[in-house]
Amino acid sequence: MADTDATYEWHRVASIGEVEEDEPKPVRIGETLIALYNVKNTYYATADVCPHEFALLSDGYVEDDVVECPLHQARFHIPTGKVLDPPAEDDVAIYPVKVEGEDIFVNISKS
Repeated sequence: MADTDATYEWHRVASIGEVEEDEPKPVRIGETLIALYNVKNTYYATADVCPHEFALLSDGYVEDDVVECPLHQARFHIPTGKVLDPPAEDDVAIYPVKVEGEDIFVNISKS
């Protein structure tokens, strides 16, 4: 198995105390808008923009491991990005996350 730290360029985006369960946190790496989630003390990152129409998923409603878009109520599985309910047809992009101590890092590189 390849060393993921050698493959990815990690960006610190938040501390664990800044990401509450059921409250997505919007973050930005360069021009990339990201929604950061705390699902039962496991951290995930998705694209913050809904693939259906421009709406920020970080403004959406979270229940368990699902986020609902605030614009048209499309729902996405946070850990996988899979679309669960229309009107969205495309999955939302997900990004690798790692936690070191109190810091949360995200990688947006395409490998």
